[in-house]
This record gives sequence, structure tokens and C-alpha cells, in this order.
Amino acid sequence: MNIHKRFLLFLIKLLLLLVLLPSSAFAQLNIFACAPEWGALAKEIGGTQVSVYAASNAAQDIHHLRARPSFLAKMRKADLVFCTGASLESGWLPVLLQKAGDPKVQPGNVGHLMASDYVMRLEIPEAVDRSMGDVHSEGNPHIHLNPHNLILIADELSKRLAKLLPQQAKLFNKNFEDFHTHWLSNIDRWEQQTLSLNNKNVVVYHSNWIYLLEWLKLNRIATLEPVPGIPPRISHLETVLNSVQDLNIKGILLTPYQQNKAAAWLSKHSDIPVIELPYTVGGNEKAKDLESLFEETLRILLGTDA
Repeated sequence: MNIHKRFLLFLIKLLLLLVLLPSSAFAQLNIFACAPEWGALAKEIGGTQVSVYAASNAAQDIHHLRARPSFLAKMRKADLVFCTGASLESGWLPVLLQKAGDPKVQPGNVGHLMASDYVMRLEIPEAVDRSMGDVHSEGNPHIHLNPHNLILIADELSKRLAKLLPQQAKLFNKNFEDFHTHWLSNIDRWEQQTLSLNNKNVVVYHSNWIYLLEWLKLNRIATLEPVPGIPPRISHLETVLNSVQDLNIKGILLTPYQQNKAAAWLSKHSDIPVIELPYTVGGNEKAKDLESLFEETLRILLGTDA
């Protein structure tokens, strides 16, 4: 048999294999995730049936992204838009949704999933005005650092994926059940490991740590921003310094994208260490997925070298 006949036979076998494979083997949903944590969760629940695009990374403040053309191109292909909601992405997401056109990813439809709709939000203000800075009227949107919240969101995510791709509903449900079981085990272990953090005091730069602090029973003593979204001046930092002078403070918490100048000033004048936590997936080299995000966060807070 010459080389041309062999090649032709190979092509015929390949075509037969492709025809005999179930259509579900090629089924895939495109997910537009606003933040790394939602991209990571989508991969956990969607597995091989999803292709995930994350619009932001750990070095970016998601409040201040811009609606770039590359975002629009990805959203036009999306079967599911998976974001935080509670106005966190209000500066850029509505523009993309308006221009994307596909009805299924619009608010109220199956392809539009806002994670904050499925958890109990904290810090919901009674009223909002400009003097309060970047306060979210729907409550604090930084919900992902309480691991209990991720179970609730993953449950809803699995249901949405099943509606979008019914032939893979059993797979999505199994992935959620596996995640649920493993995550509960993690939470139990983490809560035992961090008992020593209960009632310790911290200073934060912005109010994006509240869900982590509530979960670990840490006390927020002061915030470096005078109001959310407004960089602190020396006069405010001096007020913060006076408020922490006689207290035992574990650290000043920062994300990878927050400027360290104010925190460094307070640290210099108070000897309180600056603690940079990964905040989201990719926030440091070891925080590669949701589990390692929490492992790293707790390792750093506990001050271990593991």
C-alpha cells in the first residue's frame, strides 16, 4: 500500500471516528467572567464543557476597568456572563451588555449570572449620597472571600449551566456535588486552623475585606480610605494613627492592586506590618485556583512558612 492510500485510509478512519463520537463530546459553553474568582469557579463546575474568559486579573481594580473592544468580542460569543453584580462592574459591564446584543446574556435571562444575588450581602446602607464615596447601594459586593458564599454561588452556576446545555446536566450536577463535599471539608479544616485569629485586630485600605473578616471573626479597627474610593490624605492617616496607638493590631491588609504609600506611612509610624493578601485567584504565584487562594490567604495571615 503506497503512502497516498495509507493517508486516505487514515482520513477515512478519522472521519468515521468523528461521526461516531456523541455530539456532547464537542459541546462547549463560552463563559465571560468579570473576575478571576468567577472564572475559576466556572472551571470547577463546568469542567471540560466550558471555555472561560476572565476580563480582569488580580493586579486590576475591577471597579475601574474599561469596556475595551476585546471584551465586546468575547461577550458576543458568550453563552453566560458571570460577574459579581451589586454595581461592582457598573462602570463598564452595562455598556458591553448593551452592545453585545444576544438576549440570553441580558439581565433576567439564563445567561446572565450575578453572584451577589445569591448570598447575604453585608453593609447595605440605608441611604447613599455623593459624600459617601463609592458606596454600593445594594451592599458590599466583595463577596468571594467567605468560602460559604462560594457554595451558594456554585449551586446556582451548576443550574444555569444545565439549562444552557441540558445534555450535560448530570455532569454539571456531579461537579457541583464534588465541589460541595470537598469545599465543606476545606471550610471545616480552615476554620479549625484559624481559631487563633478570632478577635484579632486589623486595619484595611478599602472595605473589600469585610466578608473575610466576618468569616474569620477579625476586627476591622480602621480604614485608610476616608470614604470608599478616595485616597487618604495625611490628616486622615494621622487620625487613623491616633486611633490605633494603644491597640494590638495584627496588620494592615492590602490587595495586589492597592497602592502601598498610605499603608507604608502608617506602618512606619506605628510599627504595624503591611500584609498583602492575594485577594483573588492569581494574586500571588501560589494562588492558582480557589482552594489555593484560601490556603495562601490563611497561610499569610497565620504567619506560617508552609
